[in-house]
Amino acid sequence: MDDLNALAEEHLTAARASAHGRSAHLLLQEPPLRQTVIALTEGTALDEHNAPPAASLLVLHGTVRLTAASGDAELPAGTLHPIPQERHGLLALQDAVVLLTAVND
Repeated sequence: MDDLNALAEEHLTAARASAHGRSAHLLLQEPPLRQTVIALTEGTALDEHNAPPAASLLVLHGTVRLTAASGDAELPAGTLHPIPQERHGLLALQDAVVLLTAVND
């Protein structure tokens, strides 16, 4: 069993040390389910990309902005939000850690 708080802290530390400002860890992969912890430093973005068939984002630390054509959503720590079925991106408004849960084909 993984400790999400410990993983969040570990990957936030790694993101802060990274030239790219991010760090990720595949937490669970049991097809079709996949969960990934992603840490981003303030101002770091995940560029726009396609959405999986179903996904959600749980903000563990900090604040992020989920960007999409249908509208942006500012998500503070503790927020669970569905990922829209369209191209989208993610921007860290503060140092942040999220848990991405996705169901893939």
